[in-house]
Amino acid sequence: MRDAITPPMSAERAQAIAHHFDLRALPADFLTNPYPVYAALREAQPVRRMPDGSVFLTRCADLVAVYRDAHAFSSDKHVEFAPKYGAGSALFEHHTTSLVFNDPPLHTRVRRLIMGALTRRAIAGMEPGLIALVDGLLDEMDARGGGDLIEDFASAIPVEIIGNLLDVPHADRGPLRAWSLAILGALEPTLTPQQQANGNQAVSEMTAYLRTLVAARRQRPGDPEHDVLTRLIQGEANGEQLSEVELLQNCIFLLNAGHETTTNLIGNGLILLQEFPDARAQLLRALQTTDAAEEEAVLSRAVDEFLRFESSNQLGNRRTVQDTQVGGVDLPAGTLVTLCIGAANRDPAQFTDPEHLNLAREGNKHLAFGFGIHQCAGLSLARLEGRIAIGRFLRRFPNYQLTEAPMRGGRARFRGFLRAPFSVA
Repeated sequence: MRDAITPPMSAERAQAIAHHFDLRALPADFLTNPYPVYAALREAQPVRRMPDGSVFLTRCADLVAVYRDAHAFSSDKHVEFAPKYGAGSALFEHHTTSLVFNDPPLHTRVRRLIMGALTRRAIAGMEPGLIALVDGLLDEMDARGGGDLIEDFASAIPVEIIGNLLDVPHADRGPLRAWSLAILGALEPTLTPQQQANGNQAVSEMTAYLRTLVAARRQRPGDPEHDVLTRLIQGEANGEQLSEVELLQNCIFLLNAGHETTTNLIGNGLILLQEFPDARAQLLRALQTTDAAEEEAVLSRAVDEFLRFESSNQLGNRRTVQDTQVGGVDLPAGTLVTLCIGAANRDPAQFTDPEHLNLAREGNKHLAFGFGIHQCAGLSLARLEGRIAIGRFLRRFPNYQLTEAPMRGGRARFRGFLRAPFSVA
């Protein structure tokens, strides 16, 4: 089924797209399969000068160098997002206040508060509830003889987990996925007026909802060891607290970041196993012949390989705040830099046989979670969700089959699927 899911791209076509490469004008076949274009760029123009004056990086070593140097390469997006969204818009306020698009000291304060509720002990304590959630979803699909890998499974898991972290009432979780898709969709390199309107509306509706949730939590605080919202409200031990805007926008960030990327991890992994039947057979054999401890290791390696091979988040961004250099190329202050995680994770200088899905790959130092001070705060939780979801799905439905071609999200930054109907046998 490989061609039906990811159609191949000829070398000539990849070279043609790479020659005229512009994030603001991406053809449909690139969005379906960007990796041949990434390879062509990495080989010929690893520091690609873009028509708008920005640069596009595709080598793993160059991305790591940028991630390491948070002084020269800023994550702040005020300069970049003001013309894109309009200063004062809901999208502008959100994306310039959230954790991922900020530098210290705001980034440091918010990350420290969040990490206090994502300790190793806290995440381990989530496992029994996660297993019960996954098994309940599997029971429902089993009773129907199948379902949709994305809507009925992959997207349902992180919505519940992040909802639990913020203690969002179950009755209120229905709109979260649509809000998330609209807000994160607005991060694409180009936007239609409708996409921008949808994103602004989603931020406004989500903010209005969170105001009521925050007000209720101020009156009845939760356990700050497990409730991230209570931790964010109460602030740090020295009394320093987030402003109301910082609090609300970082709650939105947590709901969105924890949802979309983990949905893509689970969905991409299960669809890759359909696309690569030999890897699927190998993984199933390993699960059938290992004890519990080794099974965890087998699934952990598989999850990291899914993350490397089909990175949930394909692109990152920085702006130089001083004259600097990357990959031997001089970059003046103010240069916008796009970090192509999807390309770096298939860099042959870093990974042996990178175009091969190797679920037993050792030493897999992929960049799917970023690197440095902005490395994903929830990476351990995402890995746990991926391991439990994919592992228990395979044990329940080892012979699952897609019943029609899955529908991709059609986005350059976030790579995943919107639909993937399947049967259990």
